Amino acid sequence: MRKLTLFSLALFLVGLPALAADGDGIKRMPNGKPDLSGVYDAGTITPVDRPPQYGDNLYLTPEQAKEMEEERDRLWRSLEEDRKGGGADRTAPKKGGDGDNRFGGGGVGGYNAFWIDPGSEAVIVDGKFRTSIIYEPKNGRRPAMTPAAMRRMATNFASFIHNNDGTASWLDQDGPGPFDGPETLALAERCLLGFVGGPPLLPSLYNNYARIMQTENHVVIMAEMVHDARIIPIDGEHGPDGINWWLGDGVGHWDGDTLVVTTRNFRNQTGLPGGSETMVVEERFSRTEDGNLLYHFRVDDPNSWTAPWAGEYTWQAKDSLVYEYACHEGNYAMGNVLRGARLLESEYDQPQSSGGE
Repeated sequence: MRKLTLFSLALFLVGLPALAADGDGIKRMPNGKPDLSGVYDAGTITPVDRPPQYGDNLYLTPEQAKEMEEERDRLWRSLEEDRKGGGADRTAPKKGGDGDNRFGGGGVGGYNAFWIDPGSEAVIVDGKFRTSIIYEPKNGRRPAMTPAAMRRMATNFASFIHNNDGTASWLDQDGPGPFDGPETLALAERCLLGFVGGPPLLPSLYNNYARIMQTENHVVIMAEMVHDARIIPIDGEHGPDGINWWLGDGVGHWDGDTLVVTTRNFRNQTGLPGGSETMVVEERFSRTEDGNLLYHFRVDDPNSWTAPWAGEYTWQAKDSLVYEYACHEGNYAMGNVLRGARLLESEYDQPQSSGGE
């Protein structure tokens, strides 16, 4: 009888996680920890950095949030013509582009509005609308970058920010050019890292989905942007210093019902523009009763920002799939980019010095 009683007690203890799940509505693993597995949409119209007009105010009124969403809808409708005008029957762009050098070749055409999907709702945390995802520092904006970080940014994005006037204008400057070879192109242009794929994972104009897969010993977080997958051991140890990763070395542990992931040992270029090998990112994942995920992050990198900064926002649970991110530009366009650069260099006449001899 005693053995039967102990056996019954053991069965009861094993069943406690299921009872806990019934009590709070949160799906749980057999070990009682929340099951974070699922597909989430991290898109939102709430900006990462707070617009200056809100000052230190973290919250929006419902009326302000509605205005923000309506403004997004107006912008979306204004892009409908662009959405329709991107078909195969469109004519060739004007030779030399339209003069807008913010875009490749002077605005000769690229992704149209069909591919843009930034989200449609403002962020709600604890029942309140947010003016920004960042809440620390109080102004809701990333602290000033260090000179070293600004130099890293300029180097990484040199192929984006050069004077794109349709000539090899980079030859006017001493030193390496932005199109000297594959390694001089931006990491996102080479399809090595996304510009928001994290960590931390921030919302973007498109590809805002993420999928989480979980066992008792590991969590895998796959971002739609550049289909990067982070394999994170639970209660593991960081690798030795000097072994650096594009996505960092993440290790997780449970703080009650919150999964905490600390990531370090990055390379000197990271998925967070401006970050460096000294960056440490702490992320906190909390499942809410409605099935969504509250995502909190904190970035500390004294080589890149003059102070730590932190934010949080909600990932919406979706009954959907994360499709392949086919970064086709990296498969066939890179060779043409470099060929085009060589052609422009062969045709370029450097301006004569005004000083003369």
